[in-house]
Amino acid sequence: MGQETERKFLVKDFSFKEEAYRSDEIKQGYLSIMPEKSVRVRTKYKKAFLTIKGKTTGFSRAEFEYEIPLDDARKMMELFCETIIDKERYLVKYDNFTWEVDVFHGENEGLVLAEIELNSENTTFAIPEWAGREVTGDQKYYNANLIKQPYRKW
Repeated sequence: MGQETERKFLVKDFSFKEEAYRSDEIKQGYLSIMPEKSVRVRTKYKKAFLTIKGKTTGFSRAEFEYEIPLDDARKMMELFCETIIDKERYLVKYDNFTWEVDVFHGENEGLVLAEIELNSENTTFAIPEWAGREVTGDQKYYNANLIKQPYRKW
């Protein structure tokens, strides 16, 4: 079984861009959103993925991700997704970890979140200066919830 363990932080400023070694546009929509699971289709890095995520317990949840044809993903979003999340993702190396910093566009414009994926919930890590308040576990920051309640409407 796949497992995702991550921590999520608000971002205080854009100084992370100086350290970023890659950025890509991401578009994603949800085929199903339920409290105990979500099914997402995403395009990124000229590839596409179908992802099933389970309910979060602590900082972890079950996650299964499969690459799918890019044209299929675009068609799924067109046919089955009412709303699409649009964001730019920056990859930043910091203290031997890769942080993913998402700058949201559209209805979530103004929101900037940083995530770090960990091997376990007990893994220790340093927090960069540009990372602000931790929002791990705050469900309003989950992408699946940003579809239903976009940042601009808070």
